[in-house]
Amino acid sequence: MPGELRWFVVAAMAGVGVWGCTRAEPPAPDASPSVAAPELPAPSSSASSAPVASASTAAPSASVDPSTLPQTRDRPVASGPAFEARVASLWSAIVADDPQQAVPFFFPVSAYQQVKDIPDPASDWKHRLFAAYAHDIHALHARLGSDAPNARFTGIDVPEARGRWVDPGEEYNKLGYYRVFGSRLRYEVDGAARSFDVKSLISWRGEWYVVHLSAIK
Repeated sequence: MPGELRWFVVAAMAGVGVWGCTRAEPPAPDASPSVAAPELPAPSSSASSAPVASASTAAPSASVDPSTLPQTRDRPVASGPAFEARVASLWSAIVADDPQQAVPFFFPVSAYQQVKDIPDPASDWKHRLFAAYAHDIHALHARLGSDAPNARFTGIDVPEARGRWVDPGEEYNKLGYYRVFGSRLRYEVDGAARSFDVKSLISWRGEWYVVHLSAIK
């Protein structure tokens, strides 16, 4: 084979080899390290020392108790399915003379433990606040008397314009919350309008809860 032709064949064969390699997937290095996704910290079940958030947070999942999460400065509103369900629980408790039915509308003990700067918040919640709540529910049921089976709940009036943010340091608090005095629970008996006082509501994560029902004790 003439020299020029031999040179052309060799060059052409080399070009085919290079073109073939450029179309193949590049081989992995022999010692390629594996890269794992970073581990995220597990969500905390308690946030007793967490500061008040300055903005709304994402809604917690159904499995998380909101009272264990950090406080927020979300302004509560006296409307919506969750609020209405809590109010209904209080009305049912009064009619049935059963304070346990009204637990959903009472300020949660886990939130109270975060708020109060006192030695034993849980004990104070149980023996003072909830005990007074239960006493008031029994008293309101007694006021209904024989009208209890015929009483019909009609609504609740919350003077939200009078609500204000209570700063940490007031009332032995470590965290702040919104508070409003002077709400009224409305009902009817045989068409006659009546009402009960709800002395004080305070907020947790943008929701209203009772902390004092008929009297501040």
